[in-house]
Amino acid sequence: MTITVAIIGRPNVGKSTLFNRLVGRREAIVDDIPGVTRDRREGQGRIADLEFRVFDTAGLEDVEDVALEGRMRLQTEAAVEEADVVLMVIDARAGVTPLDEYFGRWLRRQQDKVVLVANKCEGRAGSGGLMDAFRLGLGDPVAISAEHGEGLADLYQAIAGFAREEEAEHGGREFDDDGEDIVDESPDGSDIWRDIKAPKILRLAIVGRPNVGKSTMMNALLGENRVLTGPEAGITRDAIEVEWIWRDHPIQLVDTAGLRRSSRVWGRLERASGADTLRAIQYAHVVVLMLDATMMLERQDLTIARMVVEEGRALVLAANKWDAVTDKEAALKALRDRIQTSLPQVREIPYITVSALRERNLDRLLDTVLEVYDTWNRRVSTARLNRWLGNMTERHPPPLARGRRVKLRYITQAKTRPPTFACFCSQPEGLSDAYVRYLVNGLRDEFALPGVPIRFMLRGGDNPYVDK
Repeated sequence: MTITVAIIGRPNVGKSTLFNRLVGRREAIVDDIPGVTRDRREGQGRIADLEFRVFDTAGLEDVEDVALEGRMRLQTEAAVEEADVVLMVIDARAGVTPLDEYFGRWLRRQQDKVVLVANKCEGRAGSGGLMDAFRLGLGDPVAISAEHGEGLADLYQAIAGFAREEEAEHGGREFDDDGEDIVDESPDGSDIWRDIKAPKILRLAIVGRPNVGKSTMMNALLGENRVLTGPEAGITRDAIEVEWIWRDHPIQLVDTAGLRRSSRVWGRLERASGADTLRAIQYAHVVVLMLDATMMLERQDLTIARMVVEEGRALVLAANKWDAVTDKEAALKALRDRIQTSLPQVREIPYITVSALRERNLDRLLDTVLEVYDTWNRRVSTARLNRWLGNMTERHPPPLARGRRVKLRYITQAKTRPPTFACFCSQPEGLSDAYVRYLVNGLRDEFALPGVPIRFMLRGGDNPYVDK
């Protein structure tokens, strides 16, 4: 059983820097501007042999209204309720501020799980603030420097006591692993099967333009207000990951910041948010591209879709705000035509009409996600592929190159995720793009591979399996 640690404190005291230090990589966006973090960001933290779940939270503000800052505070309070340990972080260089005192009084009601952390204690600049921290009444402060990695041994001791209590209560920890191994034999002897070494957790990223309903969709799927939503565009800045189980399928949901056209991106903070979204796409298995159904597949939507396909991720389109569409038949026709003309590299991309706000059609969306995920993990036997290749070349022989017919000798599936095929031929450079498209489309039709990217590699030389 892994304990949960929440990092809280007023804005700009180094909470996200400490979060990044504990998870071992720069996951949370860090900037000198106060209030960068808005949602609860979750990660797997570690100090030496001590592992735990850790939450990065928004800076605490003395507000309780329905404005953005008030909704951010509610997210932080939810993290405190869920946590086994709360790290109250102060800026030792600035000393104890009235806002620190205000939230110190609030945390004293939960003193049995609070650890006071004095950050920015490198050198002598933070010594005064470290001594001043005793008056918060939250116990002895732990002096650290999140930026330089100092004081983590003391923080380890502070958290380890809670971890030992939790392990004694729940009887140890549980571990999981992930891996991939390529095989060319079906477990049941069939010609087409799902890769038995597919990842155990499906990583599902929700992406799209700003204000199309990505965070609303995530909350609707989880059944709780896990991420901030509102009428303001660009609320989400970090890519927020949440592990979840739907119908016995473990899923890691990732809510991302909206992607605007590069010409409209201003400031380093928005650029960092965009880079975080791109990383989420790169590490996803399936990407749900949220569309505004009242403005189907605009140029930026197509740019994002092409980006997903180039990364080799499985793609599902979700036309959100469907309840606001008046002429639904015309909207669907426009969507189908745009997919066919603007995304020809991936045929039959699945699309689902949904309403995240009213929680309509979400089960169908998830069923489609699982279907395309299975297709993305599909493996075809080498014998079946070569029988298919013989039929394709007999029906439509390869073109001539330098006066000689290109010979397609052999094909095999090199890997899954996405389905990748290696074809060995006599003159790879002589095979035209049109003929390669003919082969790729034939693969889709013959082996039921709709809606996923297919990578087709041409290799020169002889059949590598002859005489073996």
